[in-house]
Amino acid sequence: MRLVFAGTPQAAVPSLDALLASSHEVVAVLTRPDARAGRGRSLVQSPVRRRAQEEGIEVLAPEHPRDPDFLERLRQLRPEVCPVVAYGALVPPAALAIPAHGWVNLHFSLLPAWRGAAPVQHAVMAGDEVTGATTFRLEAGLDTGPVYGMMTEQVRPMDTAGDLLERLAVGGAGLLAATIDGIEDGSVQPVPQPVEGVSFAPKLGVADAAVRWDRPATAVDRQVRGCTPSPGAWSVFRGERVKIGPVRTGEGYAGPRLAPGELAAGKREVWVGTGSVPVLLTDVRPHGKKEMPAAAWARGVRVEAGDRFSDE
Repeated sequence: MRLVFAGTPQAAVPSLDALLASSHEVVAVLTRPDARAGRGRSLVQSPVRRRAQEEGIEVLAPEHPRDPDFLERLRQLRPEVCPVVAYGALVPPAALAIPAHGWVNLHFSLLPAWRGAAPVQHAVMAGDEVTGATTFRLEAGLDTGPVYGMMTEQVRPMDTAGDLLERLAVGGAGLLAATIDGIEDGSVQPVPQPVEGVSFAPKLGVADAAVRWDRPATAVDRQVRGCTPSPGAWSVFRGERVKIGPVRTGEGYAGPRLAPGELAAGKREVWVGTGSVPVLLTDVRPHGKKEMPAAAWARGVRVEAGDRFSDE
């Protein structure tokens, strides 16, 4: 079948590669416009755009998919189906109506759980033991369309959102390619989502990544891992933000009781108090500096008894 693939971040690239390796024809790629990033605020192309250009595939990057010029070009391309993986913009009804088999979205959760922009992050933060990926037909609602297929993935105890997304991106690519195959030969049909079990996963902002040390250690651990690598868990020490790498929970601390956010630094270990037991810091990244082991950071700033992290 003729495909126009829609996607933007690195997590969408495995799916594009799977479709390029399939019997289908990817006639164009739809992605978000180049965005400014980094300290120099230079324009950066999306990973999907770079991959498409390597293959010599036409790239469409409208400011919004409702742009008349884009809609006209999409009609000219005559796609039979448009696979979507983390495109990053709402597809309007006028575009949804163009391909005969619609737009098939790969979403990184077991729908109807975690509808929204950040399903993997929320799954980690919620302590889910199993998650997965779902292919469904895109419609006007938020991830509400009928489902073609699913795959499951175990959430490992030390998984960050980045670790889990990387595995889901690879496994989901196979699911998406199989779904497109099934649509072509008629072996798969979309089934309405259950009305029960709905949960939402809105995009996480910087404020959501401020570590809440007053929560139990397990919740702190999940929050930090869920915000790694983006938007990046953080806390404030002596008036400056410090990025917090994944922490370790469990027994091992033998010092005096620590209040939430209070630090206890030894030669090789740095502990932080929580709402239950202390957690062990692994790596931190002070403002304007590179990531470093927590013990090295503590020696450099000379952590003293009573010092603590805060959220302001």
